Amino acid sequence: MAGKVYLIGAGPGDAGLLTCKGREVLSRAEVVVYDALVGAEILAMVPREAERIDAGKRAGNHRLHQWEINQLLLDKALEGKMVVRLKGGDPFLFGRGGEELELLAQHGVPYEIVPGVTSAIAVPAYAGIPVTHRDCCSSVHIITGHRRDGKAGHLPYRALAETGGTLVFLMGVKALPEICAGLLEAGMDPGTPAAIVEKGTTAEQRTMTATLAELPETAEREKAGAPAVIVVGGVCALQPEFFWRERLPLFGCRLVVTRPRERQGVLSGRLRTLGAEVMEIPAIRTVPVEPNETLDRAMDGLASYTWLVFTSPGAVGQFFDRLRNRKRDIRALKNCRLAAIGSGTAAAIEQRGLFADLVPEVYDAAHLGEALAAQLRPGDRVLLPRAREGDPVLPELLRQVEGAEITEIPLYDTIYESSGIIDLAAEFVAHPRTMAVFTSASTVRGFLAAGGPENITALCIGPQTAAQAKAAGMTVHVAREATLDALIELAEQIHEGAKQP
Repeated sequence: MAGKVYLIGAGPGDAGLLTCKGREVLSRAEVVVYDALVGAEILAMVPREAERIDAGKRAGNHRLHQWEINQLLLDKALEGKMVVRLKGGDPFLFGRGGEELELLAQHGVPYEIVPGVTSAIAVPAYAGIPVTHRDCCSSVHIITGHRRDGKAGHLPYRALAETGGTLVFLMGVKALPEICAGLLEAGMDPGTPAAIVEKGTTAEQRTMTATLAELPETAEREKAGAPAVIVVGGVCALQPEFFWRERLPLFGCRLVVTRPRERQGVLSGRLRTLGAEVMEIPAIRTVPVEPNETLDRAMDGLASYTWLVFTSPGAVGQFFDRLRNRKRDIRALKNCRLAAIGSGTAAAIEQRGLFADLVPEVYDAAHLGEALAAQLRPGDRVLLPRAREGDPVLPELLRQVEGAEITEIPLYDTIYESSGIIDLAAEFVAHPRTMAVFTSASTVRGFLAAGGPENITALCIGPQTAAQAKAAGMTVHVAREATLDALIELAEQIHEGAKQP
């Protein structure tokens, strides 16, 4: 039985511009065939178990010829697979999507199109250029500037010049001198505002504005390169007033977030809101210890414990999930006081309808151990369910309290994740100002295990995380306290400092 092929438009680069449907379909893919212009942020979303095939299409440098891609999609679908063809921008706008469907249609293979946000509209918008405006124009025209096999294009320059509308050229960097010359020869005003937006919607976005006559010289002087969008028309004069992205505090900042996949959303979302380009590379994931008879016995006897101690939000989730699976609820904790290592863990407890009785002023294992030890009394029983390889300092401090009984139980194992399609070392070479964000020592170890380089800038949530990063040879910056707010504040400070001359 044949599978199905989905042609998904991945948008111009910013992962936030991938449609909801595109993200949902991609999450179910068994085979993903992707192009070079698909952003690393989106490639990081490809399921770990999916077969990944790099079609690698760039102008003049194709890993696979178009006919080979067409055949590949057919072959994988005939194997019964759910195939995603992931293309930059929109698959039907100069994306050869129609060509890729022809062979599928001939063989009766089902397919579906998931349109994407086109760079022709999104890139100018991210640069502050509206492609239409009632005071400037009443139409917009999208033209490919790509010249096949190095041959000169045959664009209807006179017709384009006479439209009076905004002209948007895609894939036209190499042909820019010819495009501008053709429009000028066709009678377009040499003083017409124009712009070229390079690597639009990414952290490396650059906008160069000039008149139509001066644009080729400006692009050469600024060394403009692909991918880029060329815009010609009166709307370009609005760019100095309307540019908005460059005003965001983290514009130009590129960050790799290494938190577990289920906990990335809040941090990544806040960083993106501030203008950062965020690549989510889960360095670790947690899996419950199974079987875990010791934990089950402890849960059956929860009424005998006086303290329940959590050292991470993940531990909170794992513990309460298991409690629920055993048909128990928070009433089982009626005799327990709760301790949390920090505000994030305390917040996870609150989500379960409870409040932490103890949170240390400094969010680390040593300070938690000292604060809790000061409250323990002879006869107290402490339950410490946590990662199998947790920091030994906490139980050591607690066991110094005479007469207190400390029960430490492995709750979950930390598994280091593969970086999937992403070559982490190559990403940092290609984008040397990229920084990595670490929220635990285990995320540092997972990052390195996934091929992450050591000679990078690391933003660390606390001293234990920083110590692990320093030991690897990273340039380390530590948040003033172990909270996401302080970590984001640190990112803003470091980015602002990097912009200073």
